Amino acid sequence: MSTTNLTWGLGRRKTATARVRIQPGAGAFFVNERPLDNFFPVLEHRMRATSPLKLVEGVTYDVFATVDGGGLIGQADAVRLGLARALKTVNPALDGGLRAGGHLTRDSRMKERKKFGRRGARRGFQFSKR
Repeated sequence: MSTTNLTWGLGRRKTATARVRIQPGAGAFFVNERPLDNFFPVLEHRMRATSPLKLVEGVTYDVFATVDGGGLIGQADAVRLGLARALKTVNPALDGGLRAGGHLTRDSRMKERKKFGRRGARRGFQFSKR
């Protein structure tokens, strides 16, 4: 991988973070230096990660993503956001289509923290009358 014409995008979802680099090329897609099919074995996760590429016509990109933290769904959505941001940097005309598809909106939902005096975020301990 050469460092010419690289465009970066950062994506986050839950506790997952993805740094995505794209460059014009043959259409290779690597996540953590592994092929996409190897890293995301479930078809739904692959479709989530590659969905912004469906808006690009005529140009193929090589995608290199580095993902850390979270689970597979969070990582796939983080790659999607990072890829969309990188594509928007390369071609600002794609902004409307990416935004309409929900690719540029960061999903801010996080796990609620556990509170003291409780068993979980909201659930209390079981009450025993006797």
